Amino acid sequence: MTAEFALDPRLQADTVAVGDLALCSVLLMDDARFPWLILVPRREDVSELTDLSAEDSALLMEEVRIAIGVMQALSKPDKVNVAALGNVVAQLHVHVVGRFRSDPAWPGPVWGVGTRNPYPAHARAQLVERAGALFAAA
Repeated sequence: MTAEFALDPRLQADTVAVGDLALCSVLLMDDARFPWLILVPRREDVSELTDLSAEDSALLMEEVRIAIGVMQALSKPDKVNVAALGNVVAQLHVHVVGRFRSDPAWPGPVWGVGTRNPYPAHARAQLVERAGALFAAA
């Protein structure tokens, strides 16, 4: 991580660190309703995909591909949604969300549905450990 990079406080408040890839910090959204990873490129003042260099853009896509594989192994979802919105948090970040036909937001998006339900501490720790191991093996 560069000395200038700082994670947006809103992302920091709602997530737990899983680890770092070459470009991105990997976070777990602390919401037990949906298995949800967030990739944040460790680059200062980046809000759009087009703000990344061509090299960083290609690396981000590779890391998203890895995160999708981790999500599939971690939760066996019916579908994996990938999105970079930035309407609330401008700092570039990519959501990788495991979706199930039985989840409370299906088939719509997860944003704005119900109230975040944080994981119990032990379950969150186990999930972070498993996700970290899957990223390390990828």
